[in-house]
Amino acid sequence: MSLHTWWLYVATVFVVSAIPGPNMLLVMTHGAQHGLRRSSATMAGCLSALVLMLSVSAAGLGVFLEAWPAMFNALRLIGAAYLVYLGVKAWRANVDVEPDDKHADAAAKPVRSPAALYRNGFLVASSNPKAILFAAALLPQFINEAAPKLPQFGILVATFAVIEVSWYLVYAGFGLRIGATLKSRGVAKAFNRLTGGVFVGFGAMMALVRH
Repeated sequence: MSLHTWWLYVATVFVVSAIPGPNMLLVMTHGAQHGLRRSSATMAGCLSALVLMLSVSAAGLGVFLEAWPAMFNALRLIGAAYLVYLGVKAWRANVDVEPDDKHADAAAKPVRSPAALYRNGFLVASSNPKAILFAAALLPQFINEAAPKLPQFGILVATFAVIEVSWYLVYAGFGLRIGATLKSRGVAKAFNRLTGGVFVGFGAMMALVRH
């Protein structure tokens, strides 16, 4: 792989990773709700799923999904259902703060464990099987067939991970900045419904848009 090819890959991944999607929305939401440090578990979960998808694609299973549309559609619908579930859960989430009553103590928000945040990130990132097909179409464009493929694959995955995590930090940082406004009951409720509606929208699009 030439340096020029690598830079093209960097530019491609930089743009693709920047596009808001379920992963970035989840990272931003957890950044707002749990802070940057705790949301790092969410980032780790998302990244683990994406790296696994890249590995699956490199192993040729993307071609398998392409050849078996029934299995692909089953995975797609399962992922869509999970996103809709998250959306409904966020929409109906209780708001614990009571800013209108200055003499009342705000109820403490339930603290989610790093394992739970990691699991949530992993499931959201793995909810879209199209990422496997995307990787199957993308990676070969940047691999030199005449050179050993495994080192090139390692470089591409490491580059992807660095860029993806960089965007996670941007979105989580944005979530952290708006987190203070969520102390208002009305704002927190609106935020839950907005993110819930977006997750439902992502799920609906995944279910309706066929491969």
